Amino acid sequence: MEFDKLKKTIADVLNVDPEEVTMETTFMEDLGADSLDIFQIVMAIEEEFNMEIPAEKVEHITTVKEAVNLIRDSIDSAV
Repeated sequence: MEFDKLKKTIADVLNVDPEEVTMETTFMEDLGADSLDIFQIVMAIEEEFNMEIPAEKVEHITTVKEAVNLIRDSIDSAV
C-alpha cells in the first residue's frame, strides 16, 4: 500500500512513468531527482501519510525502498 502511494507521488513530482519506479530505484541516479525534487517528494509524503519526516532522516534516503521503510517505521511507531 505504501509503495503504491509513494510510486504515484514520485511519478507526479518527477513527471516520470510510474512503471519506472521500483523498490530498487534510486532517486538521483535512476530518476534524475535533485535536492528540490527530493524536498517536494518529502512534502508530498508528509501530506499523503499525515506524518513528519525529520530532516536528518531525509538525508539518508537514496532509494525508494528506504523511503518506504521510513514511512512504515513512522506509521508503526505512531500506532
